[in-house]
Amino acid sequence: ANVDVQLGLMPKRDLSDVIHGRLSLERVVQHYEDGNFDIIAGRSGSASLSALPSQRLSMIRDQLLDLAKDYDAVIIDLGAGVDRTVRMLSSASSTTLLVSTDEPTSLTDAYAFIKLCHAAGLARTIQIVSNMAQNKSEGEKTYNTLLKACENFLKLRPPMAGIVRRDPKVRESIRAQMPILTRSPNSEAAEDLEKIASLVSARLDKLKTAKAAG
Repeated sequence: ANVDVQLGLMPKRDLSDVIHGRLSLERVVQHYEDGNFDIIAGRSGSASLSALPSQRLSMIRDQLLDLAKDYDAVIIDLGAGVDRTVRMLSSASSTTLLVSTDEPTSLTDAYAFIKLCHAAGLARTIQIVSNMAQNKSEGEKTYNTLLKACENFLKLRPPMAGIVRRDPKVRESIRAQMPILTRSPNSEAAEDLEKIASLVSARLDKLKTAKAAG
């Protein structure tokens, strides 16, 4: 939601303009030259999404799907929890990266989300990311805790997308308002993120190929 702050940008338009009907989603897109990608700043608008009527939220989702046709990939950063906004927007995605730490509250939210997706027939898109792990072993333990709950109660095995290790370089990048892959490309967290990005990219390519083949 605050990607603009992380990148040191000062957008004149953001998601709140879309929510209040002042602009279309396409009009609030801003290009980030240093990374050669576009963003939509969330700002205060992200919190207002959950208060929108279902019809209005559906319109924004449809605008997003239409906009996605012009891009190789679109990443939506959704907050923790299982509210209506998270469910509706994640259901429109071909891949859902569910990020969890080893904290009980995080694992509980993650399981609740998987359970809802499973009930709606959408669990096949979910992949797990273990975040802020002290090491690979701890990250695998976090994943296995969630996996065990899914196997026992849902008869489901969501795959792991990767592990992001706890790294002080992340905090430094946030304070410097720079992407970690730009500021500290050789850091552990950057290495982990690149591995996850490669895996997700390969999955998207596979889905596109299958779709093109009919």
